[in-house]
Amino acid sequence: MDRDTILLVEDNPDEAELAQLAFARLDSCYDLQIVTNGEEALDFSFASGRYEHRPAERKPGLILLDIDLPQISGFDVLRTLRASSSYSHTPIAMLTTSDERDDIAHGYALGASSYLQKPLDFEGFAQLLQAVSHYWLRLNTRIH
Repeated sequence: MDRDTILLVEDNPDEAELAQLAFARLDSCYDLQIVTNGEEALDFSFASGRYEHRPAERKPGLILLDIDLPQISGFDVLRTLRASSSYSHTPIAMLTTSDERDDIAHGYALGASSYLQKPLDFEGFAQLLQAVSHYWLRLNTRIH
């Protein structure tokens, strides 16, 4: 069985490293790909730019998307992905430190599948990543 690809869009290198450590604990059942800004996220998702060599049909099974990103915001990435029929059914979870009610409402209005607040401790962060990945990629029935 192919490993499901998870695209993490995270500009904070410390949080990206924590995510790598957390997924390493999951026995490599997922292929974690990390990009650091909104433009890279769209290039990866649509197999363009520096990711043009990537097969376009091999879309991420789950996208974990920060809000505050350089160049293109997480909200704008979400809006662009949801405007594409290729990503209309892909789970996209906003993964952020923001607990602002307006951010939460805006994320859901743009089509976020989930809005997750990052725990401050590694163990909580690892458990959250494990739970969200397991739910969206193992328990949830998906359209391929």
